[in-house]
Amino acid sequence: MRALAPDFRPYSWATPTDEVAALAEIDVTQVIRFDQNTSPQPLASSRPGTIAKALAGINNYPPGGYKELHRAIADYNGVDPENVTIGLGADDLILLCARAFAGPGDQIAIEPARTYPLYRMATLLAGAEVGNDEPVLTYTCRPNSPLGELPDLPVARPLVVDEAYFEYCGETALPLIEDGDVIVLRTFSKAFALAGARVGYALSSRELAQELYARQAPAPVTSLSAALAVAALAWPPDVTPVVEERERLASSLRAIGLQPLPSNTNFLFVPVENGHELADRLLRQGLVVRAYDDGIRITVRDRTDDDLIVETLARLFDRPAPVAAGAARSVRHMRATAETRISVRLGLDGASRVSVQTGSGIYDHFLEQLAFHAGLDLIVEGTGDLETGDHHTVEDTALAFGEALDRALGDRRGIARYGDAVVPMDDALARAAVDLGGRPYAELSLETEPGMAQHFFGSLAQAARMAVHVEATGRDPHHTAEASYKAVGRALKTALRTESSGIPSTKGLL
Repeated sequence: MRALAPDFRPYSWATPTDEVAALAEIDVTQVIRFDQNTSPQPLASSRPGTIAKALAGINNYPPGGYKELHRAIADYNGVDPENVTIGLGADDLILLCARAFAGPGDQIAIEPARTYPLYRMATLLAGAEVGNDEPVLTYTCRPNSPLGELPDLPVARPLVVDEAYFEYCGETALPLIEDGDVIVLRTFSKAFALAGARVGYALSSRELAQELYARQAPAPVTSLSAALAVAALAWPPDVTPVVEERERLASSLRAIGLQPLPSNTNFLFVPVENGHELADRLLRQGLVVRAYDDGIRITVRDRTDDDLIVETLARLFDRPAPVAAGAARSVRHMRATAETRISVRLGLDGASRVSVQTGSGIYDHFLEQLAFHAGLDLIVEGTGDLETGDHHTVEDTALAFGEALDRALGDRRGIARYGDAVVPMDDALARAAVDLGGRPYAELSLETEPGMAQHFFGSLAQAARMAVHVEATGRDPHHTAEASYKAVGRALKTALRTESSGIPSTKGLL
C-alpha cells in the first residue's frame, strides 16, 4: 500500500450524539447539533412513501444510470443533463476532481487557505502537493466554510468552485462552465436537507463531464437516495426563513457581547479566545458546535433551538439573556411510520409558544388551540400521506404528541394529576376532564365534529397514558371540535400544575 503523506490527517468527526448524551447526562433526543451545517428538519418530500417504488426494485442495479435525477438536476440549474455528473455527496466529487487532474509531482492550489479540509485531503490522496507554483487544479469554496465569507473567484484554471451553500447566497460561477475549465460542485446535504442520503453533483461542460464520468464508479449513489433527491427537486426549499433566522441569531449573539462574522451561509462563525474550551462547556449542556482555536461555528436551526444556545451562552458568560428561557420539563420526540414522520418539541412549563405544521389544516389549528390553552410550548413539524386523507397524519400527530407528553411527565411526581374545564364557543359547549394517573381511557361524546376529533383524543389518551372525558354539543362541527380541544387544553393546564413533591396517589404509585 502506498504510504500517505507525512502531514496527511484524516477527516475528524465530532463527538457522536450518544456520547454527548452520556456526557451531559441527558437522553439522546435532547442533544442538539449545531455543528453540521444541515437543516434542522427533513423536507416534506423525505418520507417513506417517496422511496417505496425504489425500494420495490432495490434488488436491481439502476438501468442506464439515473436519467430522471440527471434531468431534474439539469432543470433546476438551467443546464442540459449532459452537463451533470452525480456523486456520492460533493465530497466524492472533490476527490474525483483531484484524481482526475493531479498525480505525484503535481500541485493543487486551495483558495482561500482557511477552508474546508477535504480539498487538502483530496490533494494528498491523489499523491499531489498543495501549492501555488503552476498548479494543475485550483479549489475554492464560495461561500466559504468555516467563516461564511464570499471570496473572489480565483483567476487560475482549471478551477473547481464548491457551491455547497449556493442556495443561501444566490451567487454562482455556473455561467463559466462553458469555458471548459470550470467545474461547479453542489450538494443536497445543506438546503435540501438530505445529508444522510449522500447526493452531490458537478456542473461542467459536456466534454469535461464525460471525462469525470469515465473516471467514476458506476452508479455512485443508491436508488433510494436518487428517489429522495428527485422528490426534493420537485419542490425546492425556500431558504428565506433560514436567512432571516441567521440575522436574528446574529443579533441575539451581539446582544450578549459576541461578534459573529457576516455570513452568506446557514451558519455563523463566532470569534472567541478559546473556541475548544467553550465548545466543550456547551457539549456538557448537550449542545454541539464546531470548535476552532479562535472561535466556534454555529449552524442556524430555528428560533427555539437558536434561543436555547443563546440562553446557554449568556449563562456561561454570566450575561443577561436577550431571549426567553426555555421550558423546564421539556422533551424532543420523533415518531416515524410508513405513512408519516412527526417531530415534536414539547415544554410543559411554557408560555404558550405554539406552532403546528403537519399539513392537515384544521387539525393543526385545533392542536394549536389545545396547546395554547394548556400553556405549553409546542412545536410539531411533520409530513404524511395526505393524498389518502387526514387519517394517518392526524392519528400519528396525536400519538407523537401523547408520547412526548408521557416522556415529559416522567414518573409524574408532584403534578396535580386531575383537571377539568368548561368552554363555550358560540353555539357549542364543551366539558372536559383529564386524569394523568397513568391509565389510558377515553370517554368521548361530541354531538358534531369534522370527522377526526374523537379519534385524535382517543389516540392522545392511549399514547399519553391519560384518561380523557369530553362531552360537547353544538350545531357547527368546527365550533364543537374547537371548543373540545380548548377544554382539554385548559383541563391539562390544571392537571400538569406542580403542587407537591410526592406521587399524586394514595397508593404511592401511578
